[in-house]
Amino acid sequence: MTKHILIVDDDPSIVKIMKLYLIKNGYEVDEAFDGEKAAEKMEHYAYDLAVLDLMLPRKDGLAVCRGLRESGNQTPIIMLTARGEVNERVQGLKMGADDYLVKPFDPNELLARIESVIRRSELVSASSRSTDQQETLNDAIMIGNLSLLPASYSLFLDGRSISITRREFELLAFFVQRPGKVFTREDLISHVWGWDFNGEDRVVDLYVQRIRRKLKAGKGWSLSTVWGIGYKFEVNP
Repeated sequence: MTKHILIVDDDPSIVKIMKLYLIKNGYEVDEAFDGEKAAEKMEHYAYDLAVLDLMLPRKDGLAVCRGLRESGNQTPIIMLTARGEVNERVQGLKMGADDYLVKPFDPNELLARIESVIRRSELVSASSRSTDQQETLNDAIMIGNLSLLPASYSLFLDGRSISITRREFELLAFFVQRPGKVFTREDLISHVWGWDFNGEDRVVDLYVQRIRRKLKAGKGWSLSTVWGIGYKFEVNP
């Protein structure tokens, strides 16, 4: 099935080049030149992936990404950032971007990143579909005041639903299913992001921060930093 990609950039020449290259490689491509139009299109159409520039008129890429994730839209996103702008890349990952690419870039690298992100997304979807669709609370992973429903990527804290991205859920579930074990950032990237992830290991720190911010202090569990090594999930009495 042909994959449908949304390209969002305010530079028509960049959009034209990316569009021609992706079409040549078998993708169906849509385009938007500002953040508000991008958000509108992603709300009404089911794209397989969006290539989203950070600096956009009307609404920047960070705001678009944040709004999508807060609304539950999990369309994979590759964020485009300027060379050397480390803070921007960090912010993009914090907002829920799946990967980033620094301008200027080789179209072949863009294609490789797109294929990698879509492949990871499809693996997650296939795993979810293969799980019993009639999942109930009896199927949940329950530790203290925390409940995870893996088939539906649902998270509850004290019985209250918590908004969480797919990647945040995968990381938390990985920890919860292996209590007491210490994992390095490299371990977590290998198991959760996959061997073909091309980003920095700092992404793990960002996702742990996001999980902690959403869940606050746990009751009957804790997600601890093991200084100089990595992280571990512990079950407390």
